[in-house]
Amino acid sequence: MKAIVDRDACISCGLCVSLCPEVFELDDESISVVIQDPVAPENEDCAKESEDSCPTSAILCEE
Repeated sequence: MKAIVDRDACISCGLCVSLCPEVFELDDESISVVIQDPVAPENEDCAKESEDSCPTSAILCEE
């Protein structure tokens, strides 16, 4: 699975990082970035939870 962050939509809330720190982190501009590509099978659930929980729908997970 691949996770994608829309940098223009990200508001730096950090929810994705708190839900799935193995896949997401905040960069120097406090924008979420994907640090695991492809997403490891054991992290797919938390990546999808981050997608579902993102307040601006800035995260997309695709197979």
